[in-house]
Amino acid sequence: MSAKPLNKTQVFQALADHSGLSKKQVAAVFVALEKLIKDQLGMKGPGILAMPGLLKLKRISKPATKETTKPNPFKPGEMMVVKAKPARNLVKAQPLKKLKEMIK
Repeated sequence: MSAKPLNKTQVFQALADHSGLSKKQVAAVFVALEKLIKDQLGMKGPGILAMPGLLKLKRISKPATKETTKPNPFKPGEMMVVKAKPARNLVKAQPLKKLKEMIK
């Protein structure tokens, strides 16, 4: 693959060309989309957002873990320390059927 991915300006221009909107209007749509994602995936939202025909975004809340010792899988008989991790929120993107069919 020698083709380079589009940068932000090129994406806005391509969407403007295909939709008939101006680049400013496309940029405004992206700002509104950012706000929608923040509202839906934020702690006060439902934690899930489906972009029709494209993908589904999910917020996954991982709890904090304590420091523990476990057997080392690479050196049998030796124990290793697994560091504690703070609580965190992850975002998972799941492609929907229409998107999977587009790239075949």
